[in-house]
Amino acid sequence: MDTNSKKILVAEDDHFLLSAYKVKLTKAGFDVKTATDGEEALAILKDFTPDIILLDLVMPKMDGFDFLKKFRANETWKKIPVIVASNLGQKDDLDKARSLGASDYVIKSDLSLDALTTKINSNLK
Repeated sequence: MDTNSKKILVAEDDHFLLSAYKVKLTKAGFDVKTATDGEEALAILKDFTPDIILLDLVMPKMDGFDFLKKFRANETWKKIPVIVASNLGQKDDLDKARSLGASDYVIKSDLSLDALTTKINSNLK
């Protein structure tokens, strides 16, 4: 898939991971915007419409669950896939994220950057 024109918003409060995601996804040809919490991610969406979102669940100010509620309430964004990337691996968290509109769910500690890029591309098809 040609990702040169694909835009991604990454919401992650871990600055090391956020930087690693940005470098990897930029090298993979994505136009990457980043946010460190749900409020910042929603603010970015006013001027940037991504093709996909990579979302952490545990963030300050507004967590990923609250972001998903607000994000999915907007008709303009309903069809944009959201991949939740979290270390919350309990079934309840996965079920809650999916019920709020997450397209996919990955456990950060179990996934390499290459595997994450593959997962993102598969969710764009």
